[in-house]
Amino acid sequence: MKCPRCSSHESKVLESRDVEQEGVIRRRRECLSCQQRFTTYERIEVANMLVVKKSGERDLFDRAKLASGIYKAFEKRSVPADKIELIISDIEHELRSSGEHEISTHVIGESVMNTLRDCDDVAYVRFASVYRSFTDLKSFEQELKKLRSEDSKKHK
Repeated sequence: MKCPRCSSHESKVLESRDVEQEGVIRRRRECLSCQQRFTTYERIEVANMLVVKKSGERDLFDRAKLASGIYKAFEKRSVPADKIELIISDIEHELRSSGEHEISTHVIGESVMNTLRDCDDVAYVRFASVYRSFTDLKSFEQELKKLRSEDSKKHK
């Protein structure tokens, strides 16, 4: 690590600790040449993941967009924010661990729908109504029938 004062590459670590953000380590260092103390932060570098839209356009994966859609689905539901954050992290981890550098919006949407279906029926239907672009009551009713039949299979 390069010293900010003298540019020496020789330093020792005095203290290390995890920061609240996932995958970040804070290190307090001391330069062996000039004894200047400084702090560094180390992060795990993750490869950028591209989202392929229906139009074929590609955008960088944005966790905030994923979170926004999921939070809207859970709006006014009695699900704690830490549980929602865990759901978002699990979905992101699932997508990143696929090893794919390009993921279609279809794969992301289905992953969210599968997770929400197991977690909260109302959030699932809310998300599905936007994701599947329900245009009429009939398509909405079909999705509800599908959910009910899956739910009855679970309870048998």
